[in-house]
Amino acid sequence: MSCALTNCSRGIRNAWHFHYALVLVFQVVCGGIGIALLTP
Repeated sequence: MSCALTNCSRGIRNAWHFHYALVLVFQVVCGGIGIALLTP
């Protein structure tokens, strides 16, 4: 039971890391697009 629990929490932690990485990439891409639109 405890082994399954650690596997589950590890999967959740990995999902959160993936989510944060995705948000970070999204912000960088959007920031880059915003800068490209602001510069003539």
